[in-house]
Amino acid sequence: MIKDIVKDQFFLQQKSIDATKEDLPVVQDLLDTIQAHETCVGIAANMIGELKNIIVVYDGKQYLVLINPQMIQAHKPLYTCQEGCLCHDGLKETKRYEKIKVKYLDQDFRPKIKTFDKQTAQIIQHEIDHCQGILI
Repeated sequence: MIKDIVKDQFFLQQKSIDATKEDLPVVQDLLDTIQAHETCVGIAANMIGELKNIIVVYDGKQYLVLINPQMIQAHKPLYTCQEGCLCHDGLKETKRYEKIKVKYLDQDFRPKIKTFDKQTAQIIQHEIDHCQGILI
């Protein structure tokens, strides 16, 4: 189901909790919602009102579901970039790692560890920040 995007800064600054298999309907809501926003490349569950550690990222080819994602390694250099978000207007400057290694569960709750780089790494960092209550 397509959900409204939460813009309440107080709500968005709360830390999310780990998701369980009972939270799988949230995954479908995230997929429906990101696909409804044509320019959106990443979304976190708190953006649709669910304080769960679930993100969906579009890597240019497909939508990736990362449940309970944790960045376990970051490769320098850090670079400065401008990022937008459905939760606020305009672009904001932030710093991101070029390459990251992430531990997560896939949509079938199978454990994964994968290295991401470039724009996909940037999007994942942005969405993990969302789960931790960090807003750019």
